[in-house]
Amino acid sequence: MADELLTVAEMGRADRAAMAAGVPGPVLMERAGAAVAAAALARWSPCPVAVLCGPGNNGGDGFVAAHLLAERGWPVRLALLGEVAALRGDAAWAASGWTAPVERLETGVLDGAGLVIDALFGAGLSRPLDGPAADIVGEIGRRALPLLAVDVPSGVRGDDGAVLGCAPRADLTVTFHRRKPAHVLLPGRLLCGEVVLADIGIPDGVVEAIAPRTWENGPRLWGARYPWPRPEGHKYSRGHALVLGGAVMTGAARLAARAALRAGAGLVTIAAPPETVTLYALSLPSAIVLPAPDGAAFEALLDDPRRNAVLLGPGAGPGEALATRVLAALARDRSGVLDADVFTSFAGGLEPLALRLHDRWVLTPHDGEFVRLFGPLPGSRLDRARAAARACGAVVLLKGADTVVAHPDGRAAVTTNAPPDLATAGSGDVLAGLIVGLLAQGMDGFDAACAGAWLHGEAGRAVGPGLIAEDLPEALPAVLRRLKADA
Repeated sequence: MADELLTVAEMGRADRAAMAAGVPGPVLMERAGAAVAAAALARWSPCPVAVLCGPGNNGGDGFVAAHLLAERGWPVRLALLGEVAALRGDAAWAASGWTAPVERLETGVLDGAGLVIDALFGAGLSRPLDGPAADIVGEIGRRALPLLAVDVPSGVRGDDGAVLGCAPRADLTVTFHRRKPAHVLLPGRLLCGEVVLADIGIPDGVVEAIAPRTWENGPRLWGARYPWPRPEGHKYSRGHALVLGGAVMTGAARLAARAALRAGAGLVTIAAPPETVTLYALSLPSAIVLPAPDGAAFEALLDDPRRNAVLLGPGAGPGEALATRVLAALARDRSGVLDADVFTSFAGGLEPLALRLHDRWVLTPHDGEFVRLFGPLPGSRLDRARAAARACGAVVLLKGADTVVAHPDGRAAVTTNAPPDLATAGSGDVLAGLIVGLLAQGMDGFDAACAGAWLHGEAGRAVGPGLIAEDLPEALPAVLRRLKADA
């Protein structure tokens, strides 16, 4: 399955480019409808099916699917929103092949149905469902009918997964050529059910010409650049991460440092308040623990160029002292991660960071921290993450069930493999440690953030129910073995 995500506008360009290259519109529609029918045949036993068609090309796909299922002996009722005479273009062509009755779209068409095919509206819907469409969508939910959606469940906006008024929950969604952001962003992802990507004959070169800027996060995006140890390498060539430790919330830096080591950093130094040095050293023998009683001592650690990646924020405690250390790190030629208490320390004051940040730094806020630093930006999670990355000049990883990684140049990736078990104290500290460990080994900011987020999700899936943050670094070796075997 290809990892590019196409916006509604980009998918329209792909359709037009395919037709310009000699693939007629009716052929594309016939293949799309055939893919829908094939998915129904593969997933469900023959049963009465209600096919709900809208007035556009999505409805045309429904007409084709209805015809093919009827040919296979399925009892099919087809209902249209609007009049057949009003259909135009490829949708009118598809409707001409349906010789059985076309019913008015109303809830009665669902009576006796064992399966509903939702071909009302595709990903390009821009207004809330209302009237008969809203009524029938609500009735599908009340009756808990099995549902196959064409492209996206009607009412889900393709570019961001938002629900416009209402939308049904599909068991299966069939989409074409490439997935849309709605298939990976919440709440759309939860409403799509299983997503089947169908090849309808659009040449792959079309996507290359469109040059999409959004992907689903996974190894095919960054795996070729993953920093596996080399035979001639040694610990110093694998990078040296510097983690700022806190005086009270010591677990955060310890979790992050362990994750950085598991991610492959050759060395990790924890800069610790003097009174905590013993605690840090005894609990993490693989790390170097050095006292940093004040800002000057921390800057002295930064002055060693071998410490090439820095993590600040987890458990550090918000305030002027942390802000001073952040600015000191940004003044050096380093990569790094800003997390947790950094966002409170700079709340409402992005400018001092933006003046110094660059794309080898990664910011990892959750939604609340994001608003503290960047304010309540409008739009989808993709929109907000991209706007924040542009505003600060660094890579922004907006944490959540659909974590978004955005680069200042507009590239973005959505992570879909994170289980809900990761919603536990310390999980974000592990993520920050993974990313700084990868930065220390030379990955760029965008790749490191994407790889760190994916590894974090895979480790969470490997542990499963009962997960606590300490489990995540220990799950990484098995995850990395699988990743390397697939490389």
